[in-house]
Amino acid sequence: MTENILSLQEMIEKVDKLKKDNVLDLSSDQDLSIAIMNLVSIEEHFFFTGSKTGNPKYYDLLAEVREMRKSLLKRIIKEYEGEVWCISKHLLAASYRLMEVGTKAQGKGQSEDAQEMFKKAYDLYSLFWGLNMKLIDLGTVKKIDDDALNTKKKGLAGRLGELVKKVVDCCIE
Repeated sequence: MTENILSLQEMIEKVDKLKKDNVLDLSSDQDLSIAIMNLVSIEEHFFFTGSKTGNPKYYDLLAEVREMRKSLLKRIIKEYEGEVWCISKHLLAASYRLMEVGTKAQGKGQSEDAQEMFKKAYDLYSLFWGLNMKLIDLGTVKKIDDDALNTKKKGLAGRLGELVKKVVDCCIE
């Protein structure tokens, strides 16, 4: 990890400034990001249903949902470079799937496994926000700690997770 990554306090200050400048509505954007996660999942279900049934109408529905997901993702990701658009979509999709795996593990009484999946889901979700709020200077990122996505709070993922807890509040109306 590098020293050039913003501290948690610097991240909070940057986000607060963006909120004051009316550039961010994190409460609505968080709701929108969860909707986008579900749209990605719906795309997957239409694909698998079309494949399993051989009915091409499901692929048509997949295309409609994909267009909706793309237009909604543009509301959060206004500008990007390289493959940040795709990375963002996959961060949300992976976060959603890990939440699903965690929920299933929890239902089976596998509490420890569930907690690990939930932590990783939150780390990926935090990385999505860090990337799209431009809190990560990718030019300075050399290597993420081996434990960054594990259950310990440290490194970039840990700091981004703390930031998301402090500034992204879905309960604000």
